[in-house]
This record gives sequence, structure tokens and C-alpha cells, in this order.
Amino acid sequence: MLRTVQLLMLLVLPIAAQAKLEIFACEPEWAALAAEIGGAEVNTYSATTALQDPHYIQARPSLIARVRNADLVICSGAQLEIGWLPALLQKANNPNVLPGSGGYFEASAYVVRLDATGNVDRSQGDIHPQGNPHIQTNPHNIAAVARALRTQLAALDPEKAAIYEAGFARFSERWKSAIVDWESKAAALRGTRVITHHKSWVYLERWLGLSEAANLEAVPGLPPTAAHLSRLTSQFRDGGADVIIYSPYQDSKAAEWLSERTGITAVVLPLTVGGTENATDLFSLFDDIIDRLIGATGNE
Repeated sequence: MLRTVQLLMLLVLPIAAQAKLEIFACEPEWAALAAEIGGAEVNTYSATTALQDPHYIQARPSLIARVRNADLVICSGAQLEIGWLPALLQKANNPNVLPGSGGYFEASAYVVRLDATGNVDRSQGDIHPQGNPHIQTNPHNIAAVARALRTQLAALDPEKAAIYEAGFARFSERWKSAIVDWESKAAALRGTRVITHHKSWVYLERWLGLSEAANLEAVPGLPPTAAHLSRLTSQFRDGGADVIIYSPYQDSKAAEWLSERTGITAVVLPLTVGGTENATDLFSLFDDIIDRLIGATGNE
């Protein structure tokens, strides 16, 4: 009997030693970043895709099961997921990944959030008092999150800390070089006046020096209205904007309608990994964003 127990322990121990961290990401960019740093030592899963609005998804049973078995939950935070994440965490009943625990990671907490505001109410629409949560559109923010995530992975799995450090170092070196290339290529875009569907692009605008002229949504988070689009048509018929931007999960009709009546080019930009055929990882995400902006504006 003793020999049987010893044999079973010898069989089980290698499996335990090789166990991977189970990472549940609220958005694709954080699943991609965790994979860059953790490599073969992590299993990543994204609750949303680039074709879904991350503000609004259902706390499905399959997601509850994923959170229940997760070692780490990574979300943008700043109340981006407030409509579904609290219910998901409650139903999953996994105390190790609740906010405040070592298994919960809020990416936007590690950058300077833009557009933070004080008093808000629901009549103002989809307003985030803690600041705009769409931090992933500036690669410098990705770099800051990567540094913090490396530390959190090592704390959760100290035996593999050196592996996470090496993964971070490889990613960081490539990322810094890529940022130099992106900023050089996008220099001609500085000063470009953009009309955005939703205020998803404030970090991209700050990074590249774009100027936000208007939003298609009269009230953030609510579909563009005919009256508001009519006002925008009058405002921009004779100039004042260079490009209209919308995301893959947003209805293109409003952008195309305004484009037809003003002559301003409308372009879809991937808001995260998987948003377009070319945006297959974090690096190609920014490649594609810049290529599409340059193509739409003609600024090379």
C-alpha cells in the first residue's frame, strides 16, 4: 500500500510542477499581453472578442466556470466592465480573484487615466468617473501594464519568476523598438482632425497628436441620432475634420452616412487584437491602426 501511494505521488508531482497559470482576461489585449510575458507557462482566455462591445456582455455559465478556475483575472477596470464583471465574480465564488486579492489585476490602475470626472449620473450616458478605460490604444500604456503584470505573475507563481522576467524582457525590447518605428511612421498624422463614433480613442489621440473634432454619439454609449448626425453634417460639410473613426463592433451606418454627406473618409480601426484580419497580435494591432489612418488621410 505504501509503495502504491509513493508511486502515485511520483506520478502526480511532475504534473503539479508543470501546472500553468489559468488567466481570465476581460479583453483580448490583456490575454495577448499575458501570453507575451508568460509564454508556455500560462493559459489565457478572453471573455470578449474585438467584435463585441466590452461594456455589454452577458455573464454566461461558460464565463462563470472560467473565472471559477482562474488563477488571475485581468481587466481594464475604471468601470469598463461594471455591467457584467461583478456578477461574474460573485457567481464564480472564487475568492482568489476578487478585487483586492493577488489574483485580480486592473490594467488601467497602472497608467494615467484621461478624462476622469467627478459627479456623473446615467442621464449623461456611458461616462466613467474614474477616467477613460480604453487605455490600450497607446502603446506606452501597454508597456506600463506589462511591467506590473510581470510582477504579479511572479508573485502568483514564484518558482517561475525567472521565466516571466525573461518573457517580459523579450517583449519589452521588441516593444520599445516598435514604438520608435510607429512614432516615426505616424509623425505626419499629427494634427489630424478626427470624428469618432465613441470616445474610445482618447489615448491614441494623445499619443499621435490627433485632434478630436466631434463624436457620432450625442450621448456616450447611445446610438447616434438622426438629429445629431444632421447637426454634424451642417458643421462639417465645408471642412473641419479629416477622418471619421469607428470600431469593428460599432454599426458603420452612421459613419458612412456622415461620410457620404461631407466627403470625409470613414475608416474602421481595430480597437483591440482581432479587430481586423491584420491585427492578429499586439504588434500588428498598432501596425494596422497606423496603416489605416495613413491610408484614410493620405498623410505619409
